Parts: sequence; structure tokens; C-alpha cells
Amino acid sequence: MLERLSLKKLMLELVFFCLPALLTGLFISYLPWLLLISVLAVLLWNFYNQLKLSHWLWLDRSMTPPTGHWNWAPLFYGLYQMQLRNRRRRRELALLIKSFRSGAESLPDALVITTIEGNIFWCNGLAQQLLGFRWPEDNGQNILNLLRYPEFSDYMRQQVFCLPLTLQLNNGHYVECRVMPYSAGQLLLVARDVTQMIQLESTRRKFFANVSHELRTPLTVLRGYLEMIRDQELENALRDKVLTTMEEQTKRMEILVKQLLTLSRIETAPNTDINERVDMTMMLQILQHEVETLSNGRHQIIFTIDRQLNVFGNEDQLRSAVSNLVYNAIDHTAPGTRIEVSWQRVPQGAQFQVSDNGQGIAVEHLPRLTERFYRVDKARSRNTGGSGLGLAIVKHALHHHDSNLDITSEIGVGSCFAFILPDFLIKPLAKP
Repeated sequence: MLERLSLKKLMLELVFFCLPALLTGLFISYLPWLLLISVLAVLLWNFYNQLKLSHWLWLDRSMTPPTGHWNWAPLFYGLYQMQLRNRRRRRELALLIKSFRSGAESLPDALVITTIEGNIFWCNGLAQQLLGFRWPEDNGQNILNLLRYPEFSDYMRQQVFCLPLTLQLNNGHYVECRVMPYSAGQLLLVARDVTQMIQLESTRRKFFANVSHELRTPLTVLRGYLEMIRDQELENALRDKVLTTMEEQTKRMEILVKQLLTLSRIETAPNTDINERVDMTMMLQILQHEVETLSNGRHQIIFTIDRQLNVFGNEDQLRSAVSNLVYNAIDHTAPGTRIEVSWQRVPQGAQFQVSDNGQGIAVEHLPRLTERFYRVDKARSRNTGGSGLGLAIVKHALHHHDSNLDITSEIGVGSCFAFILPDFLIKPLAKP
């Protein structure tokens, strides 16, 4: 390894240049001129090497410095080593930046780095998707020009970032924004999509409000009748009416609690086993007997069943789905209505369908029928004991079987509720 440049080495090199002139001058008596020529040679030698160094620094594209001799050798070698160190540091810095950006791209949040004034310095891919930024086109743009929301502008101008800001975007999504110091003169904006969280919270509030309302009515009736029984003697006829009403309200609460438990059990079963063999023929025969007893001749009920068509699935959930659809047809149609229940093979799979020629449902109600506690006619539903949970149960049960509920209806013509189980769930009935 070359030795580093030192004063001693420079002096030795000067002596080396001057020694021949000194020895020659002792014999020919021109010592001053010879020493001057030696010094000039030293200057020309250094000037030549400076030209080589300048050419390499500014004109030569090669990465290796020129070859040096004597005092210039350690200088060129030192420059070469410094260049290698710089290249290594640049590679390490590039890898560090690449790792940072790769990690930032993997985060579930939108990240935006801005200056104190709000000019965008960098953003990750999720920020482009969620906030609508374009990169690198928006590099240097002020973030307030891209997110034009008054509350966000106030949040950035006030520079008080101790609490997050929840912002509703123009596309309907909700984002939670947090801003924090990142480095000298820079801010880091972290935006997270909280749309689902807000929707779930809204659903939870509505759910508890609806449950409280549904339970309050029968409890009020029961409490009133209990006070009546306690405070006064009742005649047999009135007493029987009171007891009958109390029994109906108790059954109503019992049905509501049972359906709530069923819905909760279906919703909280993400790994539902759908590999169970379900005998749909036997299930529908039992259901036919039950609904004929429930209707008591008030409806014309027709079952059309393919007895060779059976499926794989979850028996309890499929029973809840088909029974709720048929019971709804009985409970919510007028006497004399024709109700047709069909279980048939279709090209897409196995289709279950319940249709009637009743009063029908207005088109504006159809998209919301599977919502919890939603009723088309609240007064009539309460009179028939409907809780508004039946179709919600059907929706979640079918979701576990890769199916959806299809609803069509027309006022004065009738309604049709149907779903199709896909081909991979169909199992032919084994022949004896």
C-alpha cells in the first residue's frame, strides 16, 4: 500500500532533483544556473501532473485516476480511495432510500412528505390511490391546492397537530389525517382510510337503537297489563284477552332474541363449514308441512321440488335462508295469495325461488330489504310479528355459500325472492 504524502518525502524529492545540479556545479562552476534549472524541472513536473489531474477531474470519463509517480502517487491513490468510499456511501444511501420507500409502500397508510409551507416532497402509492395524487407530476405542488377542503386548510394553517383530523373526501371515503414533524423543515402526513370503521360504528348505533325500540314496545305492553292485573280484579273475558296479548308480546320478544342470536352466529362464523351434505328434499318437505299449518288454508301454496337435487353446505344456515323466505311470503301477503316455492336445477347451479302474486313492493324499497330492522310497512310488520331481521339472516347465510339474494317485485303483480347455489356445491342423490 502506498505511503501517504508527507513533508519529509517532499524534501527528499526536492533534494533528489537538486543533487545532480549540485554535483555538476562543483565541476563546471555554474551552480546557480544548474540549481535554477533543477527547480524549474520540479515546477514543470508538478505542473504536468496538475494538468493530468485537472483533465481527469473535468474531461476524462474514466473512474480510475491517472498513474502518478513520486509525490503525486499517494495523491492520486488517495483520490481514488476517496472516490471508492463515496461510491460505496452512495450505494448504501441508495439502498437505504430504496428500503425506506419499499417499507413506506408496504404500510397500510398513505404517506406524504411536505415542507413546512405545504409543498409536496414525496408520497407513496397509497397516497396516490386514496388522495388522488399523481407522482411525480405533483412534486413541488402545495398540498392545499390538491386537497381543497376548508377543514383541512384550517388544520394545516393552525399547525396544531396534537389531534387527528377526520376528513370526508369527495368520493365518499373517510380518512383520518395525522401530521407530525419529520425532519428539519419537513412534515409527514399520514392518512388512513377509516370508511369501514365509521360505517360499522354507524351500523352499531342503528342496531342498538333498533333493538331498544323493538324491545321497548312489548315490554311496555307487558308492564301495563301487569299493573292492570295487580291494581284491579278482571273479568274472565278481559283477563283472557290480557293474558293472550301478553303471551303474544312474549312470543314476539322471544322471536326477536332468537333471530338476533341466529344473525350473530352467522355473521361471526367466517370459516363456515360448507362441506356438509344437505338433504334439501327432506328439508323442503318438512318446511312445506310447517307453512301449510301456518297458513291454515289462507293461501294457495305450491311446492315444486327436484327430489334428485341435493347440495353441500351448512344445513342450519340453508334452513334459516329458505324458511325465512317462505315464512315472509306467508306473513306478508294477503289471504288468497298464490305462493309458489321452487327448488330446481338451472344452468348456473341449484335455484331456490319463492314467488307470489300479492301486492308487490315499491322499487325504492328493494335495495334496503336486507338491512337489519328495515320494514316496508312498519305498522303491518309489527302486527304480523315481523322483526325486520329475516332477510338480513338470508343475506349473510347465502354469502357463506357464494350466493346472493335476488329480489324482483312490482306493485299489483307480485314478488319473487330467489338465489342460486353454485355448481361446486351440488351433489346428486345417491341411488339405492
